[in-house]
Amino acid sequence: MAELEALRAAVLAALDDPDAAAGVDAVGRVCRACVRLLPVDGAAVSIMSDAQNRETVYASDAVSVALGELQFSLGEGPCFQAYATGGPVLVPDLAKAAAPHWPVFAAQVADYPVGALFTFPVQIGTIRLATLDTYRTTAGPLSAAELSVALQVADIAALALSGLAAGDDSWLDEDGRWLEESSTMRHRQVHQATGVLIIQLELPAGQALSRMRAYAFSHDRPLADIAADIVGRRLLLVEDQG
Repeated sequence: MAELEALRAAVLAALDDPDAAAGVDAVGRVCRACVRLLPVDGAAVSIMSDAQNRETVYASDAVSVALGELQFSLGEGPCFQAYATGGPVLVPDLAKAAAPHWPVFAAQVADYPVGALFTFPVQIGTIRLATLDTYRTTAGPLSAAELSVALQVADIAALALSGLAAGDDSWLDEDGRWLEESSTMRHRQVHQATGVLIIQLELPAGQALSRMRAYAFSHDRPLADIAADIVGRRLLLVEDQG
């Protein structure tokens, strides 16, 4: 497909740009092209290493941002499944899908205008480093040809990510503007709050984050807000809180 080759060429050109923002902009190009090439309404790319570390590099729209934040808050969702298994997670009809891997996310995502979810692992060789997360507002599967395009877009996303400078934690909105408060900044506060709980409750990092997620879920509050309260010493979690 000519547009895929044009996208690949544009990403390669961006990688030669010395501007520090070029790598993130290349990821943005991939997400925007994904929405043009596939029957989806939004796309995002998130770097991952495990359930405790997930950062959105670029999201094409507000719903994609919200879906990413929801998955990070809960520690479950199709992006975690795709990253763990190394295969695509295709949910053509979210309302009818059985989601044994992420039941809480499946229940809460019903509040969003999402009819289908398609998530693809992004990797360089055998190294898995991110996911390409897409959604559509109406239910419906991807055809074999569309699935092939999606997998090629995921490969180009891997190419784009290779151009990100080490430690670059900025991202762009759908208009190419730098966001003043990126998801990375909010996630950094979650990591800080996790550190506080490690000391206060003498827990391993994974259990500390799980405790914070459980508290946020049980009190119907965003994880980022709970983290801000812990870091700001407005909230103290004790042993019997969940």
